[in-house]
Amino acid sequence: MSDESEQLVTLRQRRDYAFDIEFGDGKPLLLADEPPPLGQAAGPSPGQLLLAAVGNCMSSSLLFALRKFKNDPGGITTSARARIGRNEAGRLRVLHIEVQIRLGRPADQLQHLDRILDQFEDFCTVGQSVRGGIPTEVAVFDSTGQRLH
Repeated sequence: MSDESEQLVTLRQRRDYAFDIEFGDGKPLLLADEPPPLGQAAGPSPGQLLLAAVGNCMSSSLLFALRKFKNDPGGITTSARARIGRNEAGRLRVLHIEVQIRLGRPADQLQHLDRILDQFEDFCTVGQSVRGGIPTEVAVFDSTGQRLH
């Protein structure tokens, strides 16, 4: 039995650098656009979509791992930041990604936290795939601001 699957999105140019992104299955369209001077920033940029994908996947992986041990994180807030700069060839590239995940509960209210924090990143399909080409750091904090990971 194969664990392989396919996903498809379709992009249709609306104008200039603005594209409607279709996800199918009745999901709403998403407008993406480059920032000025190329586009008009009418929607998230490709870089922001990449950050959203990595941040969402890491958050979902952590939530899954927490729930596996019957933990309620009390809500999760995640921020993802990219450093964009020039590579050796002078081309703009995403050079580094930093993800910060904040739980809505203090660490002492969560069970098996060390085990969860040791392995949740390994189950993030998107984050681990991107990490193969872009250095990515992930930090987890509890509701008191204590860094856990």
